[in-house]
Amino acid sequence: MVGRSKTDSPDMTDLSTRWQAEVEVTHQVGLHARPSVTFTRLAKSFPCTIEIEVNGSGAWLNGKSIVKIIGAKIRKGSILKIRAEGSRGGEAVAALRHLIERNFDEDMGDDGTA
Repeated sequence: MVGRSKTDSPDMTDLSTRWQAEVEVTHQVGLHARPSVTFTRLAKSFPCTIEIEVNGSGAWLNGKSIVKIIGAKIRKGSILKIRAEGSRGGEAVAALRHLIERNFDEDMGDDGTA
């Protein structure tokens, strides 16, 4: 029987019990208040541990903490690594990566306003 494993996705890395993906923030103003709330709400909907690293800093932040996410001052062009460990971790990483790629579902005008 042939099936798909967690590592079949070319844009996610399986670290045994941990999943990880990298994504560039393209939202015009980065993760200001609204996108940070949207990100942490989605992260909190998963039972796994979720962390992010910003621009290769080596510091992993709690992806479910609005204080940590806003405090990281994540700007347009920042590279985020998202990792999750535990139940539904792969699903969580994929959902958060797609949220960032969709600019947090905010339609941005030419002046950077939603």
